[in-house]
Parts: sequence; structure tokens; C-alpha cells
Amino acid sequence: MNGKEALHEEARAHFTEKELVDLTFAVIAINAWNRLAVTFRPAVGNYKPAVTAMAYRATASTAGSTHGATPRETVTVAANVPIPNLPGRRLVSRVIDYPPGVGSLPHRHARSAFIYAYVLSGVIRSQVDDEPARVYGPGETWFESPGAHHRVSENASDTEPARLLAVIIVDAADGQMTILDPQ
Repeated sequence: MNGKEALHEEARAHFTEKELVDLTFAVIAINAWNRLAVTFRPAVGNYKPAVTAMAYRATASTAGSTHGATPRETVTVAANVPIPNLPGRRLVSRVIDYPPGVGSLPHRHARSAFIYAYVLSGVIRSQVDDEPARVYGPGETWFESPGAHHRVSENASDTEPARLLAVIIVDAADGQMTILDPQ
């Protein structure tokens, strides 16, 4: 069984066939809207930034000062809506902007979170669970199974910014979306 087949089997453990079809069409629709957005390049500032636990925790020790602060990714919540035909589930999409050479802290997502990641621009290095780290370019995608450990998520370039779209299907009851590894 190859990696994609194993991932599909993992998804089957959490979703019915109908839900998988619905999720597939949701991802297709999101990808289409994303392609339109990339093509027409909406003006910067149309997104509403959200402060995440990762960004807060990374800068909390230097609050009130930018001297010595480690630059971190910026996470913007693009959508957080209930899925009408999947009662008890919601769709959350986030745009993650990585400055050159910057990465997220190792983390997991909510136990129910099924994640579709799509590189909008730049190059992203990602390592999920015990898979080898891989560099993805614009238009490339990967999935993260529920409970997966995201060991590496970083801009693979030291000179150019990178942008990632994460589309997450999650149980509505799950409050905290990102759980950082203990330090």
C-alpha cells in the first residue's frame, strides 16, 4: 500500500464514504477559489489577521520589545464556518505567511483535524510524523491525518517569503486547533 492509499484508509476510519465525497468536493471548491484569488491577486490587507498561540508564545518573552525577538509566521483565519451537510463539523482555513528562513514550532492539531495544505507561493519544508522532510513549491499539496505530528513546517528559502493555505475539517467541539510540543 503506497502513502496515498494509506492516507485514504486513515481518512476512511474517520469519515463515511459520503463524507469523504463531500470533503473531496469541498477541497476542489476551495482549490478553485484559491486559484482565482492567486490569479487576480487581491490587495494585501483584505485578510483579517488572527494572533495564534504559536506567534504569541514565540514572542511573549520579549513583550514590549522587538529587540531579540524571534520572527515568527503570521496566521490569518480566512474561514471558520460550520459545514451544513456534515453536522458537528466545521471548515477552518488559514493562510500562513512565513518570512524568509522562518518556521513554526513543532505541533499537533486537534485530534479530529483532517488537513489539506496547499503552497500558495515560495517553498515550504514540511515533515509530518516519521515521514522524511520534503520541500513543496507553489501549487503542491499534502494532507495531514487526524492526530498527525507536524515536526517541521518552515520556509525553505532564506531570501524569499512563503505562503501556505491550510484547509481543516474539524469537529465543531474542538476548541484549540494547534497544540505546541512541550518545550
